[in-house]
Amino acid sequence: MNREKFEEDLVFLVSKLSQNVKKEAEEKLSALKNHLIQLHKENVVKINHSVMELVCAKYLILKGYEVLVEHSLSESLTCDLYAVKGYGSLIVEIETGFIPPEHALDPLTYTSARIASKIIRYSSYAEKFALGMPPHYILPFPQALILTPRERTIKDVEAIKSLCDLYYHNPPVTYEEIKNARIHDIYIIDVDQTNVQEVDPEAYFKRAST
Repeated sequence: MNREKFEEDLVFLVSKLSQNVKKEAEEKLSALKNHLIQLHKENVVKINHSVMELVCAKYLILKGYEVLVEHSLSESLTCDLYAVKGYGSLIVEIETGFIPPEHALDPLTYTSARIASKIIRYSSYAEKFALGMPPHYILPFPQALILTPRERTIKDVEAIKSLCDLYYHNPPVTYEEIKNARIHDIYIIDVDQTNVQEVDPEAYFKRAST
């Protein structure tokens, strides 16, 4: 997508998101939009991902969070949304459901490993971790990651480790990271209707398993 089209789409979306919100929320959304436009000029972000970030950002702003997009957590790790309210922090990673062509023959296994890896790598950087997903996909991840760390067995950890190691080697996820990782919420992000539905991970997992 060219830069002009990307900017036009984000401007249109933010004008839609800004209807019936206070000026402060509108200004925050506009600032996030401008940041994403700049990142697109640097070939860092893509449109499908960015629009989901903005819809989710509005949801969090209206819940009282201060929100950053494409926020650096370390030299090698950048999260999609980093939100703070009071003394609590929240990371949201967006999943569009995209499958690279090289994984056309193993899409389910690859997607499960990708989501598991995100939960494991990112959840240690905030008090709460959530995944943002579109309503038109049911995306899989290991059931053990919705358990509290003390409920997770060695067998669970080893299975998740084996799954992630199929695709992620540089660096690989560690046993300690898997033991402590957890997902707290799932946000179903409907870009068409510009709304977000918050879903318990266990309920989402049951939907994914049927």
